Amino acid sequence: MYSLNVPVPGSVGRIASELHPSLARFDRVRERHSLVAKRLGEAGSVDRLRERCRQALVGTPAFEARVDGIDVFESPVSGPGPVVYLRVESPGLRLVHETLTAEFDPVEGIEGDDYVPHVTLARGGDPDVVDQLLQREIDPVTWRVTELELWDATYEVSPGTLSLPG
Repeated sequence: MYSLNVPVPGSVGRIASELHPSLARFDRVRERHSLVAKRLGEAGSVDRLRERCRQALVGTPAFEARVDGIDVFESPVSGPGPVVYLRVESPGLRLVHETLTAEFDPVEGIEGDDYVPHVTLARGGDPDVVDQLLQREIDPVTWRVTELELWDATYEVSPGTLSLPG
């Protein structure tokens, strides 16, 4: 399974590290932090997939993204819940997502109109711990997105990046 992801800065990882004592009480804690712009599905040729993404995003400029709080998917579309995540605000990312959903079919229930930009922290936690996390404030992190990363979830490798001008 391939996706096109936004690389997150180390400062976002530091937020996750600061929250780790509370996250340790979840069934699964995400160690690799990513921000999915669009799930791309399976591909016969990664070069062809990368070229389709590149062509779809021609002229798409670099954009800002901002992590500004903690939120939860109480009942996620797939897998155990609740899912605690860092909320991401980014009109530019939403535009990238919309552009890519015209090229690649959206995943029902989590993409298209249902797309919620986020960085997953953990899933399968006690509701009381979730409530405590939702009460916590974090220092917002804003960064400029100048490239997108193709991600192969099967082998957990990045077979390439796409640069965004500006």
